[in-house]
Amino acid sequence: QSRSGCGSQAGRMSDFQTPFLGSEAVADGLLRKHQLRSRFDSVLPGVYAPRGVQLTLPDRAYAAWLWSRRQGIIMGTTAAALHGSKWVDNESPVEILWSNARPPRGVRTRTAQLFADEWLTLGCLPITTAERTGFDIGRRRSSGPTVAAMDSLLRATGVGKADIADIAGRHPGVRGLRQLETVLDLVDPGAQSPKETWLRLLLVAAGLPRPTTQIPVRGAASTFYLDMGWEDLMVAVEYDGEQHRTDRWQYTKDIRRSEELARLGWIIVRVVAGDRPPDIVRRVREALQRRSSSLR
Repeated sequence: QSRSGCGSQAGRMSDFQTPFLGSEAVADGLLRKHQLRSRFDSVLPGVYAPRGVQLTLPDRAYAAWLWSRRQGIIMGTTAAALHGSKWVDNESPVEILWSNARPPRGVRTRTAQLFADEWLTLGCLPITTAERTGFDIGRRRSSGPTVAAMDSLLRATGVGKADIADIAGRHPGVRGLRQLETVLDLVDPGAQSPKETWLRLLLVAAGLPRPTTQIPVRGAASTFYLDMGWEDLMVAVEYDGEQHRTDRWQYTKDIRRSEELARLGWIIVRVVAGDRPPDIVRRVREALQRRSSSLR
């Protein structure tokens, strides 16, 4: 059946394109037991899916909700992905608010206080709101991946730091509030990839002035957006992923863009995979010092 139906199974056997409860399908006369065993795979206890089909993260989240007998609430990084966050691994465990100390493989259960307005229904799937999702993710270890996940969530949803802080104010004394405070201080939804987050955090940890992200620069024919930098000094740092090297069109575009930025007076420090962190910091610091000296 499609994920649009939240009640018991309905429709013909050909409708079973997403996870479903095998017991309901048999009880409703939609499948016989031998058909269930021979044509479908058990993806979680009691939950089946078409044999050989690669389930997406939303499919797996739906399966976990069915496993909870439609009583759990999807949360954490799984909820973030459903809200539109990028860079969430399709194979990551599904996080669900559900009291079960021994969840099956691929499911991670959690218990927590959740107010009625801290979750919503997306399709037919109950998930934590974007604000509550940020509150849950941000209380984890204050590390680069956590900040990157928060950057992506805020960018995808438009939720602000203050919205997440408001949720924290409703849950005094819960674990991880100090970590959340640190993470919120570092979050910047201008980051467009985990590598950009990593690069920004590297510069901040090195004691450099905190850069601004997505700096608009008006060129002759269009407006450029620089990954991060210091607009007053006209120094920027950009992370060039593999596509910048392997995509001929992108490579050519980058050359033209670099030429125009140089003509406008910008110093661009380009970072690629394999660059050593100390070298990156040194190059950026030298660029800032060089520009500062020229303005004296």
